[in-house]
Amino acid sequence: MDLFEKEKKAIAKEEPLAARMRPAKLDDFVGQEHILGKDKLLRRLIESDKISSVILFGPPGCGKTTLASIIMQRTKSHFERINAASNNVADMRKIIDAAKKRESISGKRTILLIDEIHRFNKAQQDVLMPDVEAGNPILIGTTTHNPFFYVNQALLSRSQVFEFNKLSGEAVITIMRAALKDKEKGLGNIPVAIEEEALKHLAKTSEGDARRALSALEIGALTTAAGKDNKIHFTKEIAEESIQKKAVVYDKDEDGHYDTISAFIKSMRGSDPDASLYWLAKMIYAGEDPRFIARRIVICAAEDVGNADPQALVIANAAMQVSEFVGMPEARIPLAQAAVYVACAPKSNAAYLGIESAIKDVEAGRVLEVPNHLKDASLDGDAFGHGKDYKYAHEFKDHYVKQEYKPSNTKYYFPTEIGYEKKIKEWLEKLKKNE
Repeated sequence: MDLFEKEKKAIAKEEPLAARMRPAKLDDFVGQEHILGKDKLLRRLIESDKISSVILFGPPGCGKTTLASIIMQRTKSHFERINAASNNVADMRKIIDAAKKRESISGKRTILLIDEIHRFNKAQQDVLMPDVEAGNPILIGTTTHNPFFYVNQALLSRSQVFEFNKLSGEAVITIMRAALKDKEKGLGNIPVAIEEEALKHLAKTSEGDARRALSALEIGALTTAAGKDNKIHFTKEIAEESIQKKAVVYDKDEDGHYDTISAFIKSMRGSDPDASLYWLAKMIYAGEDPRFIARRIVICAAEDVGNADPQALVIANAAMQVSEFVGMPEARIPLAQAAVYVACAPKSNAAYLGIESAIKDVEAGRVLEVPNHLKDASLDGDAFGHGKDYKYAHEFKDHYVKQEYKPSNTKYYFPTEIGYEKKIKEWLEKLKKNE
């Protein structure tokens, strides 16, 4: 046993610092106070060992897997762990079958942790359904993806969903300080003298990812030569070199993609050119398809600027064509010009609201018959009176004549008094006044 324990400790020392520093106790867990603070539901479930099926989702390095390991330490249930990226349905079925036998023999239930549960497709997730509903195994699913998009609704309805937030800079610094002091699992046996600015830089650049911060801390501490005083002076320069360029959290088919484009559109809609440029820069930096960006600018120009400044759509469309013609990296320039123009333009969604309202009427079954005088009179239309009594607008004053264009008084377009749309409103009012 002594030899076995020594081998286990030797293997543990070879693990990355982030893995070694995972706390074993709930009181040592840093962050996520909104769900793990005193008297919070998730904390009560863990402390009472009454955990039910849960889905833990949030960005990388915020403590999801760490919390799962704490549950493993505390629970009296049998604990199994698989990863959806490397395990399959056969592996799950073995665990489920064993869980049933275990419960029938000893009464002990099984907790099944599935890391990256979003990687299981619908059919694979369906395998869990009957047994999770019966309460054995108890499911703990971790994911960096929004489970409401990537986890079956039926499975979600049988689980409690807890969202983990990105760790604050203070929390990341607390975790790094603990690693520097810990002599058993951390870097406490290495004489590291770290500058406050170095800690702040690692915390800021890691963007709430404790794993990334600890990895950079370990690299810097283990690869920096000691000074004349036999201490490793961990400066801000070493921190910058250790963490290198930040990998932007932006996966083209995942949450980062949708969240960023959402922020971009809302910033243009909200008339904030600086925010619009920032989110545009993030997408460009992450390698987003410039055509996708251009399409969103065009849509925003039509939906949110509309007739308050019709030129916005012209510029947005030009930027789309030019960006495709010149390609990256130069395409960033017309995209930026269009995004700034749309952000700064006066806003009106009157045309958008009008078409939405009209479509709702059509969907609701209010399909109106085309008036006879508006019907096509070509071919044999004359025989049915099609086009009869139609008044050609250009033959009248102001190129306008009153006639029925829709057998209903329903109004859809309500021009605002913003930008060019104010002129449109005044012109329409003038036409109606002179009828």
